[in-house]
Amino acid sequence: MKSLIKKNQAIILYLVFGVLTTVVNIGVFDLFNTYTNWNYQISNGIAWVASVLVAFFTNKLWVFSSGYTTWRAFWRELGSFFFFRLLTYFMDVAIMWVGISLMDQNELLVKIVDNVIVVVVNYIFSKLIIFRQRGIKKD
Repeated sequence: MKSLIKKNQAIILYLVFGVLTTVVNIGVFDLFNTYTNWNYQISNGIAWVASVLVAFFTNKLWVFSSGYTTWRAFWRELGSFFFFRLLTYFMDVAIMWVGISLMDQNELLVKIVDNVIVVVVNYIFSKLIIFRQRGIKKD
């Protein structure tokens, strides 16, 4: 059991911190969507920025244990993270638009379904591209 946990540690931690990031995303979205008179996409954008910042630092430090030795490497990693998160943000916007504007579904329910899809795609980008270990063998 211990070796199974060790082997899947990144996935387990990603799910734990993914839940935290999702709570931030949905919470900030619901807060702005409920208490402002703004369009739901503005609330969604603010929620995205907040959750991406949480996701970057939790993924970097605890999920993928990504280290860097220079500021240049840090900025490259941050830029890559935001670039791929921006791609999934466009997916997020499209899902929200289809679910809410076209299908007239509950905004919070669409946001929850949307987050499940986006979390899976973000994991793939993070694991395979952003935080991949370049030339470092991990035990």
